[in-house]
Amino acid sequence: MKLHGDGFLISFLEAQMLGLGRREGLETHIRPYLNGRDALQRSRNLWVIDLFGLNEVDVRQRFPEVYEHLLSRVWDYKVLNKKTQKWEPTGRKYNNRQTYKDNWWIFGEPRGDIRPALHGLVRYIATVETSKHRVFQFLDVSILPDNMIIVFAIDSSFHLGIVQSSIHTEWALRAGGWLGIGNDSRYSKSKVFDSFPFPDPTSSQRGRIACVAEELDARRKAALAEVPGLTMTEIYNLRDLKRGGAALDFVTEERATRARAGTVAKLHDELDAAVAAAYGWPADLAPSEIITRLVALNHERAAEEAAGTIRWLRPDYQIPRFGSAKPAKRGRKVAVEADDA
Repeated sequence: MKLHGDGFLISFLEAQMLGLGRREGLETHIRPYLNGRDALQRSRNLWVIDLFGLNEVDVRQRFPEVYEHLLSRVWDYKVLNKKTQKWEPTGRKYNNRQTYKDNWWIFGEPRGDIRPALHGLVRYIATVETSKHRVFQFLDVSILPDNMIIVFAIDSSFHLGIVQSSIHTEWALRAGGWLGIGNDSRYSKSKVFDSFPFPDPTSSQRGRIACVAEELDARRKAALAEVPGLTMTEIYNLRDLKRGGAALDFVTEERATRARAGTVAKLHDELDAAVAAAYGWPADLAPSEIITRLVALNHERAAEEAAGTIRWLRPDYQIPRFGSAKPAKRGRKVAVEADDA
């Protein structure tokens, strides 16, 4: 989602002042908001006004306080130019893009395409597009993610375990890109996810992966909730220090203990072993060998799909919508070469 207007962002206190808890139905239109920094550092606990699907009259009649807020903060908003000391119009009323002006009460890019995929789920998998550590986590479906968060419309712990494994993260590092001052990895949905071949596990293997992934997600979130100032990035920085085997000073060791850095490291090791077993591979493959095997498996899957065999990730959702499409045109799997990955 892209807001294109800070007036859509409010605090929880402001949400209450605008009718949350008093105006019937408003709870579905004022939602928790998360951007990439919120997901990996500390959440600002911001909420967003999400009026997608409502027309202007609906908003004005059902949620008058919200409408009044958006009139002043979005429609006819002005900012003070500190140099000229003059008020400059920046609201939607003055926007050159007609669709923004015509639908001024709705934030810029409401992403109507992904909403049906999230409907009926209680949570979804998310990762920040550009980050130092490739972390995947569950987010509650009530949370509205901004455009720097990659969303996977699936609530399965098994799939969380697969994408969080080193097999997938190695693929992401090779098939994705690098960006930013720290040259952090960038997750590209089309290059990384669309071409990634998932394993074909037994039911027991699937259950094991789901169990470990669920615990990993829970342990990280428990640490974040209990340790003041702790961030997801810090958890993984401390994990890497523990894995490196270097002697830590008392303060860092104590911080790592409270962050469950050792537990996170062990759960990642267990997850990697479980996912490798699901592929039928040794658990100690070198990164280059992982990539070679994934490329070969990618080609096998691409040939399968060209012949009409589709391995759906969410059959109940995908088959009714895409089941009649020809695999070659849909492009669910794309055959890649080793150099491409």
